[in-house]
Amino acid sequence: MQPFVIELKALGPGKSAFEWKTGREFFESFGNSDVLDAGIAVSATLVNHGLTIDVACEIRGSVTVPCDRCLEPLELPVDTSFEETFAPESHVLDLNQDVYDFVMTSLPMQRVHGEGGCNSETTKFIAEN
Repeated sequence: MQPFVIELKALGPGKSAFEWKTGREFFESFGNSDVLDAGIAVSATLVNHGLTIDVACEIRGSVTVPCDRCLEPLELPVDTSFEETFAPESHVLDLNQDVYDFVMTSLPMQRVHGEGGCNSETTKFIAEN
């Protein structure tokens, strides 16, 4: 499933707006099995200048991944954006890779529950070693 594709022949000159929602299946399409669940909303504003297209995207929602400490599900907020200028070489503008990259790089490197939030049974074994 590739939701963030815009047909350029349907895009008139000037400003256009698009909105999409996606979930876990979007991340699976990139071979990412670390994302257990997701609820992502993307809004894009495009300005068609003829030869170039300015794109401004806002990405909000959450992604659930395994906690690095206890391996239990951990929901992380996603709140990121990007702006780019494209000179399309085809009849479509595909923002899938951009959305995926910005979501993944917005997540923290260490993904752990807050103090006391980890599964106590698991952390008990960690403390013993």
